Amino acid sequence: MKRDQELDVTRLIAGALAIVAFSILALVVMPYVLTERTPRSGKPAAYTDAQAAGRAVYIANGCVYCHSQQPRDPSIAPDGQRGWGRPSVPDDYVRDKPHLLGTMRTGPDLFNIAVRQPSRDWHLGHLYQPRAYSPGSIMPAFPFFFAERRGALQSGDIEVLLPPGVAPAGVRIVAREEAKRLVDYLLSLDHSYPVDASAGKRRMR
Repeated sequence: MKRDQELDVTRLIAGALAIVAFSILALVVMPYVLTERTPRSGKPAAYTDAQAAGRAVYIANGCVYCHSQQPRDPSIAPDGQRGWGRPSVPDDYVRDKPHLLGTMRTGPDLFNIAVRQPSRDWHLGHLYQPRAYSPGSIMPAFPFFFAERRGALQSGDIEVLLPPGVAPAGVRIVAREEAKRLVDYLLSLDHSYPVDASAGKRRMR
């Protein structure tokens, strides 16, 4: 009886270890091997300090909840026809911690927004009042990213060039640090560099 109990304990421990080993293999080792074998694209190794600060603003204000950063393959969806850029590959996210792929597209995908909208003035104005640039947009405005100035601008001020009638009468709108850094991050989202996606798929098979 005692021997049977010891055998059951041994089997239980062996089974548990086997499950843990298989989990590590499937969830850690195999993904690591697959991503290591993916061709490198030569993209920038790290964000600048300003871009990293803007990325933190992007996360803190929930932009990731409404915008994805993962255009899909043409066989799955017409993301390329929408102007969102080529399909993403694993190497596109090497410098991203945490990853900001997103789960919803309440707004457009931002994977390649710096190519579609390279204007800093456009981004600042769009943050101040989205509907002045995209009629019908349900994106919230972020007026707290901006300050109002009456009269002359102060040293270091960046005035936001808004369409007529958007700003309150008699004031000039200037970007606060959060707005400037967030736009720095958005303008870093340029994934127009070439990648060999087909080679990556072949190597991962």
